[in-house]
Amino acid sequence: MDREVARIINKALDGSDLNEKEAVELLKWDDLSDEAAQIRLAGRRFSDELLPQAEIHGQIGLNTGLCPADCKFCSFAASNKVFTDPTEETKETVIEYTKLLEDAGANAVYLMATARYDQEQFLEYGRAAAGALTKGTPLIANVGDFDYDYALELKKVGFVGVYHVIRMGEGEFTRIPVERRWKTIHAAQEAGLLLGSCVEPVGPEHSLEEIVEKTLITREMGARFSGAMRRTPIPTSELAVHGAVSYARMSTIVAAVSLITGTSIPGNCTHEPNQLAAFNGANLLWAEVGSNPRDTEGKTEENRGWTVARCTELLEECDLNVLQGPSVMFSA
Repeated sequence: MDREVARIINKALDGSDLNEKEAVELLKWDDLSDEAAQIRLAGRRFSDELLPQAEIHGQIGLNTGLCPADCKFCSFAASNKVFTDPTEETKETVIEYTKLLEDAGANAVYLMATARYDQEQFLEYGRAAAGALTKGTPLIANVGDFDYDYALELKKVGFVGVYHVIRMGEGEFTRIPVERRWKTIHAAQEAGLLLGSCVEPVGPEHSLEEIVEKTLITREMGARFSGAMRRTPIPTSELAVHGAVSYARMSTIVAAVSLITGTSIPGNCTHEPNQLAAFNGANLLWAEVGSNPRDTEGKTEENRGWTVARCTELLEECDLNVLQGPSVMFSA
C-alpha cells in the first residue's frame, strides 16, 4: 500500500485532524485499489469505535409542491415540475407518523418541510410531534433557513436539533446563498440546538476538492453526524444527465468522510440505505414517510422510502449492532 495513504490513515486513527491535501489524497484512489480497501476498513473500524451502536432516524416529510428555492437536485424544485399539485400532511397524520416511527424503534424523529414552508405551522406540527413522543426520542427539524429568534422557538416547542447542510453546488444549482445557510447554522448553534449535517447530494461530476470542502465544513460546524449521500437523479432535472455515483464509490467516500471528520463527530450517515456503505463505515440510516425530495411519489413509504425494520435488517447483515432507545448522537 502507498506509504502516504498509510500515514494519513494512521494520523486519523490516532485522533489528529487531517488537512485538505490529506483528505483529497484519501479520495483519489480507484475503488478496487489496495489503498481504497484500506481506507474503507479504517473508516469502518473508526466509526465502530466512535459509535459502537448504529442508529436509525425516521423522517416525516410534511409537504410537496413547486418550491421556489429551486434546488435542481430536488423533486420539489419549481423547475423540475414534479409536484404541480401541492399536498400537505394534516397534524393528525403527523402525530400518527411520529408514533409509528418511535414504536418501530427509530432513535430520532425528524420533521422535514420545503424551504418556504410556513414557519408557524411548522412549530405547531413540531409541538404536536413532541407531545406524541413517549420514549425520550429526540425531535429534529429539517426545515428552511431561519434566524436566531426562530431557532429559540424551535427549541421551545421541543426540537433538540436541526439538520442543515451547505450542499454541493449551493448558490449555483440552488437559489439559496451559502451565506444564508451559514447564518442559519450559527443561529441554531447560538440557540443551543444540536446540528446534523452531511456531504450531499454527491454526483459523478463533483470534484474531489468540492467533496473535501463540504466534508471540512461539517467538521467546522461541529455536527453530531456527517457522512455522504449520493444524488438520486430526478428525471426532469437538468442534473439527470450526469447520472448517479455508484454505491461502490459512495462506500469509499463514506469511509473517507469518517476519517476526515475525526473524533469529534460520532455519526457517519449514508443515504439511501445500502450495504456497501454500512459495511464500510456508515452508522446512521434513515427510514422515511410522507414526502421525500428524492422521490416522485408523494408518499415515499409506498415507493423509495425505507422502513425502520428494513434498515435494521440491513445494518445487522453488515454486522452492526443497532441502538435500542433514544439517539446517542443527539444526546446532550
